Amino acid sequence: MNVPVWSLRLLPALTGALCVPLAYQILVELHFSHCAAFGAALLILFENSLITQSRLMLLESVLIFFILLAILSYLKFYNLQKCSPFTAGWWFWLLLTGVACSCAVGVKYMGLFTYMLLLAIAGVHSWHLIGDQTLSNVSVLCHLLARGIALVVVPVAMYLSFFYVHLTLLYRSGPHDQIMTSAFQASLEGGLARITQGQPLEVAYGSQITLRNVLGKPVPCWLHSHKNTYPIRYENGRGSSHQQQVTCYPFKDVNNWWIVKDPGMQQLVVSNPPRPVRHGHIVQLVHGITTRYLNTHDVAAPLSPHSQEISCYVDYNISMPAQNLWRVEIVNRESDTDVWKTILSEVRFVHVNTSAVLKLSGASLPEWGYRQLEIIGEKLSKGYHQSMLWNVEEHRYGKSQEQKEREVELHSPTQADISKNLSFMARFTELQWKILTLKNEDTEHKYSSSPLDWITMDTNIAYWFHPISGAQIHLIGNVLTWASANVATLVYVCLFLWYLLRRRRKICDIPEDAWRLWVSAGGLCVGGWAVNYLPFFMMEKTLFLYHYLPALTFQILLIPVVLQHLTDHLCRSQLPKNAFSALMVAWFSSVYLVYRTFSPLTYGEPTLSAAELRALRWKDSWDILIRKH
Repeated sequence: MNVPVWSLRLLPALTGALCVPLAYQILVELHFSHCAAFGAALLILFENSLITQSRLMLLESVLIFFILLAILSYLKFYNLQKCSPFTAGWWFWLLLTGVACSCAVGVKYMGLFTYMLLLAIAGVHSWHLIGDQTLSNVSVLCHLLARGIALVVVPVAMYLSFFYVHLTLLYRSGPHDQIMTSAFQASLEGGLARITQGQPLEVAYGSQITLRNVLGKPVPCWLHSHKNTYPIRYENGRGSSHQQQVTCYPFKDVNNWWIVKDPGMQQLVVSNPPRPVRHGHIVQLVHGITTRYLNTHDVAAPLSPHSQEISCYVDYNISMPAQNLWRVEIVNRESDTDVWKTILSEVRFVHVNTSAVLKLSGASLPEWGYRQLEIIGEKLSKGYHQSMLWNVEEHRYGKSQEQKEREVELHSPTQADISKNLSFMARFTELQWKILTLKNEDTEHKYSSSPLDWITMDTNIAYWFHPISGAQIHLIGNVLTWASANVATLVYVCLFLWYLLRRRRKICDIPEDAWRLWVSAGGLCVGGWAVNYLPFFMMEKTLFLYHYLPALTFQILLIPVVLQHLTDHLCRSQLPKNAFSALMVAWFSSVYLVYRTFSPLTYGEPTLSAAELRALRWKDSWDILIRKH
């Protein structure tokens, strides 16, 4: 009850409603008739999918609002450019374009597609401006600088400011911190920062450490070992070393602790003064609880047969001597004499004997490995993939030489002093990378879909279902509008290519002004549809129907563009124009009827019977929820 539902629903509702007048104004600024602009506004108004997204606490309506605002602002700026450049209105619309683009990207990364489109359009216009002989060199330079500041500098500065406020306000640890690096977590109040507060900064010989894999995929995990050994033979008949298992464990555990040992000395405690480990030093890693050494040899890994098995060495008195020397390579070092630092240093461990690199394969071991993640020795590795990188997360200076005392020490909390505050840009960069690369879904969602399903709306999403009355809300669009948008896109492309070929033969079917209008409106609407739709074919993430809504909005704006063009240039006499107008009235009436038909699934009321719900299943692929009595 303490969640401010009304307030959270207010913003998407307002922005969704404002998309209607924005659509009208965009068509007017493109120099189409008020009738065509009114048609665009009606199509947005009666689009069921946009209404559904606007009525719930969802981001698509906010995203589309800022996208349309950016488009409108740029069009107003461009139209003012011809008559009154560098006036107050000219600056206002130019700056508002940059602000709206920044807000669109700030809502969702999908806003970046439209931002790139606007930058491309502005680039083409700037190129024409450079070729304008009526402008002086100073004037051209001022125009280019104004566009650069408003469309690049201002959006970047605003976007950075969004996250500066975000990271300033959200300075405490939360339940999903583990997806971030140890350094990021340690910069937050509470959580890991509480655990690591006061840790020694420099890793020394004798240090007790936990090693977290930098990649954090498929889940964040720590280098781990336990007393169990690899099976003598795997399920496929291959043999193993039968050495102690080494895995990556996704939970904090006492078996995650390792001791950094100097190969030339027997002691497992930090000397006074401590001797820090530097880039290029050779170390041995001793498992804290079992006291066995991290080892690899020419035996195939259990699930990655082309890589080496990683184990803790068990001496079976056979011809397999220990190979437990590892070279520490600090990847993010500033010099070759850098000291290995807690949390801050990203290191990789290179096996001295075989040059194999300690790496997380990401595969889950069978039952004998407790489904923990496989660790391998990657041969002939030249790169620095994050799966090969490790950072020290928890760290203490070991003081106990006796094993029993050391086990007690490993169970106790760490204490010392360290300052690990990341800079704003470091946290900003990491957060952007996580937003771009993090996959929330490992498997397909019930309502996930492919981009090919979106064009014909072969899918829907059930948002809400009342358990008693059976009332429900679905993300389903206006079927007639979606089909008309596809037809309009096809007609535009065919006509554009036809006109282009004919003009190549010096045959002009339409006046020059009409051709320029046709190209500019189509470049905006079809280009907006393409840049907001086609990139999803290259994305390896779980996709849903609502991802298509920004592209659909551009398609809807194209419908009245095509209709007015057909009326003005293909209906030559009054009779065809009257017949076409009558068809348009009938078509708009049909759009409204389809909207009304599906409104119970858009608004969640009135409650429909099972028979009425079955009647709304216009496609077999739609998942309409029907209660079974």
